[in-house]
Amino acid sequence: MSIFAPNLQFESKILMNQGRYIFSQLCDFLPTDHFKWLVKKYDGNIYVKSFTCWNHLLVLIFGQLSNREGLRELIVSLSPFKSAFHHLGFGKSVTRSNLSKANEIREFRIFKDFADKIVTIARQKREGVKDFFISNKVYAFNSSTISLCLSVFWWTKLHHGKGGVKLHELYDVKTDIPAFSIVTDASLHDSKEIMRSFT
Repeated sequence: MSIFAPNLQFESKILMNQGRYIFSQLCDFLPTDHFKWLVKKYDGNIYVKSFTCWNHLLVLIFGQLSNREGLRELIVSLSPFKSAFHHLGFGKSVTRSNLSKANEIREFRIFKDFADKIVTIARQKREGVKDFFISNKVYAFNSSTISLCLSVFWWTKLHHGKGGVKLHELYDVKTDIPAFSIVTDASLHDSKEIMRSFT
């Protein structure tokens, strides 16, 4: 089911639109007060007229939920829903230029700190769940290499003319939620990152 699909029910064999998109309902669970506090802390909306930090966040969330692999693909996938941008929380308009500019100049710590807050909330909610046969903490350390365009991200040169970074994660097996995440050079081995982060 599309995350943009409106909330529907059948009544007398007629498909009735209940007026709220599933995407909007999902975003209701976000701790908006904390996000507003972070925006104020880092002056995220200073001099901003239309595409606010909140609009930016929701567009990024949609990109993740719909598995978009690039900015161009994200903008194309949003274009059929221009008339619903206001109801979806995207603001007046989302273009490739204003999204790329926001990605470039906006304070990244707003989104990093907000992600940390969400992870903390999720882990707290999962702590009381007893569905694992080991009583102690169980962690798994893994990493994923993220390929990047070398002509744009020249500082990520890996080998054979390729660019990229590596995302290392310490995964809490019992809660199914990452406990620790860090981005490094793609050439850095997991064992070295473990030693650097936990010693």
